Amino acid sequence: MKKSLGLLAILVLLLSGLGFSDSVSFRLGYFVPRADSDLWQIEFENMTFTKSNFNAALFGFSYEHFLTREISLVIGLDAYSKIVLGDYRDYVGLTFEEGDFAFPSDYIGDFTISHQLSVSSTPIQVSLKLTPLGRKSGFIPYLGGGVSMYIWSVKVQGNIVDFMDVYVYDDPDFGPVDVYSISRADLRAETRFAFGFHGFAGFMIPFASRVALEAEFKYHSGKGDLGSAFKDFGKFDLSGYQISLGINYWF
Repeated sequence: MKKSLGLLAILVLLLSGLGFSDSVSFRLGYFVPRADSDLWQIEFENMTFTKSNFNAALFGFSYEHFLTREISLVIGLDAYSKIVLGDYRDYVGLTFEEGDFAFPSDYIGDFTISHQLSVSSTPIQVSLKLTPLGRKSGFIPYLGGGVSMYIWSVKVQGNIVDFMDVYVYDDPDFGPVDVYSISRADLRAETRFAFGFHGFAGFMIPFASRVALEAEFKYHSGKGDLGSAFKDFGKFDLSGYQISLGINYWF
């Protein structure tokens, strides 16, 4: 987050130094991840947290340079981060001399098997913005889109059940029971980069000289390579949509 804010600040200073004096926007929004990739799905299938638990507030900032009365170039970012702790749905942990094992939840466990999933994503965006009615009316609709560079990370920290490492426990009452080994994990795909695109639409309502309220809907689309820490998984889905409100200042 700090790196991306610093990069955007440098870009804004460069544009200002070239004599561009157009507008800036500050936004507070709400991000809903699409979460459509295998790591997301496996987590939702096994853990007590759900997709909606990863909805979160975000902060956005953009600098806009007017190319014509209707068209402008926008450079911006939207910063999203969420950490959620969950338990395995159908298993409890039992401790033996050989180690820790996941047993069906019918058993009384020695401990709860849990871990946290941490996701952060900061897309730095370059967009073309169309304001078809110009900027001098009391209601200013706009739309646009462009390319995004995602600065993102994913972490899984805590207890992991290895469903590929199965053992048979000979229960005196129930007979053979499949159990699975449990390990302590700290899996990280940190400070990674990916490219995608975005589209948005919204409107502004001026309420003072050079100042307007702004409401916007935006869709992000992107996927990133998780790297060696998650070598058995495909690309991680960074896509989602956001709704935001903010202040636009022309100068």
